[in-house]
Amino acid sequence: MDTMNRVFLSGRLTRDVELRQGNGGSNFARAGIAVDRQTKEKAVDFFNLVAFGKTAEFLSRWFHQ
Repeated sequence: MDTMNRVFLSGRLTRDVELRQGNGGSNFARAGIAVDRQTKEKAVDFFNLVAFGKTAEFLSRWFHQ
């Protein structure tokens, strides 16, 4: 059986979710988040996110900066 890694990130949106339609007609969304590190020094990591299908539609409808 194949396994998939799962990552759970909690952070702040750095830009509004951008919903687009791919060549095959399926939806995808792009967004970015900033995640604070839990260290003594103040540090932030930035991540670019991509979602597809119903998840992309959900993000574009409910998540705003």
